[in-house]
Amino acid sequence: MRRKDREITDIALIEDVIRNSLVCRLGMSRNDQPYVVPLCFAYNDNTLYFHSAGEGLKLEILQQNPNVCVEFDIDQKVVQDDKPCKWSMKYRSVIGFGKGSVVEDLEEKKKGLDAIMQHYAGRSFEYVEAAIENTVIIKVEVESMTGKKSGF
Repeated sequence: MRRKDREITDIALIEDVIRNSLVCRLGMSRNDQPYVVPLCFAYNDNTLYFHSAGEGLKLEILQQNPNVCVEFDIDQKVVQDDKPCKWSMKYRSVIGFGKGSVVEDLEEKKKGLDAIMQHYAGRSFEYVEAAIENTVIIKVEVESMTGKKSGF
């Protein structure tokens, strides 16, 4: 990281950014063509879960290349100044790298759904087994993460 004065090194603070984010941007690449998509998510024990449609570009790319990058950001605020070159931005952000895969196991799918619902609703739900079977859950095992802050 170029600006060490802005680096977040405390894992608890990094995870705080993740847990307070509403959207995770999932970055992937196929044939040197990048693709980024904003998604609802959950984070538990260095693992991210995403709900997905059963088909589409995201799944096609993931099957060919499991290497992914994720991004989270919170507390964004433009900081104005009288001088245009002095404008800046307040924020806290996290970027992570890992391997993505589609979850096949029914119990792990339920675990992923529970984590997503806990993140957004703050509670668990009961699911019809057929709904779980027809749901696609993507799992990303995070290999590394860095955090950055400005204005905090």
